[in-house]
Amino acid sequence: MTRTLRIGTRGSALALAQTGTVAEALKAAGAQVEIVVIKTPGDLSDAPIAQIGIGVFTSALRDALANDEIDVAVHSYKDLPTAPDKRLVLAAVPQREDPRDALVARDGLTLGELPPGSTVGTGSPRRAAQLEALGLGLNIVPLRGNVDTRIGKVRNGELDAVVLARAGIARLGRTSEITENLEPIQMLPAPAQGALAVECRIDDVDAEHLIQSTLDDSASRAAVTAERAMLAALEAGCSAPVGALADVVEDLDDEGKVVYRLSLRGVAATPENDLLRASATGDLTEAEGLGRALAAELLDLGAAVLSGPEA
Repeated sequence: MTRTLRIGTRGSALALAQTGTVAEALKAAGAQVEIVVIKTPGDLSDAPIAQIGIGVFTSALRDALANDEIDVAVHSYKDLPTAPDKRLVLAAVPQREDPRDALVARDGLTLGELPPGSTVGTGSPRRAAQLEALGLGLNIVPLRGNVDTRIGKVRNGELDAVVLARAGIARLGRTSEITENLEPIQMLPAPAQGALAVECRIDDVDAEHLIQSTLDDSASRAAVTAERAMLAALEAGCSAPVGALADVVEDLDDEGKVVYRLSLRGVAATPENDLLRASATGDLTEAEGLGRALAAELLDLGAAVLSGPEA
């Protein structure tokens, strides 16, 4: 009898859309799949994420996977704690969506066109810190809720704009509502933003091989590995106001041959909430080391870890 892979997901529209892409890819590879919705503490509470705790959207999925209630778990990679779960293995990092943040503003305005004093909603201290650093005189206010709820606050006039991950908007087919894609020079995204993490049990070799061969994208995996290594070395956890973005770029080796390398940019706050920026380049095979090295540079410059949610 052919095995059916039970794919666990949160029940939000975005989580279901993300999981749907994984399910379709596995079905195209000949697998039988079933989507199983798992309730998480983050879905059952309206409290700020900082009060509920890091991992609120992932721990229930991971427990269900370890307890053999599901065979595969699909996460937004940026929601995962940096500490590994020894019960599980990261079977695949599918090709990453555009990792940038995006602005949805009233009247089609861009960030620079918003008048001083405009109210901009975000649930992320990382975004708030970088918005403040732009010196545009915006009024940054906290925000929770799904994509529809957040954009709805602009549509009903409660807010002038919101800043969200572009990937989530794209996966819901709503990119026409974006009024500006925020370039990394303005705002570095959260580490692993736009990437999915597909996990299975560490002893489920058959599932791991199928998922890896079907879904894993080596360039995306290397990029997010570097970003999250920087985050982990800062001891920041997935909720701290730290931004990072790695790109695979072409370079020339000593013999003039084209090689591919990782270019990593990072941003972190000082105790005075000033932002520090640093960048580094390294080999694709040394993604973790590159991330740790950039974190060490930021710490030497005076970076400090601040607590708060990344949403």
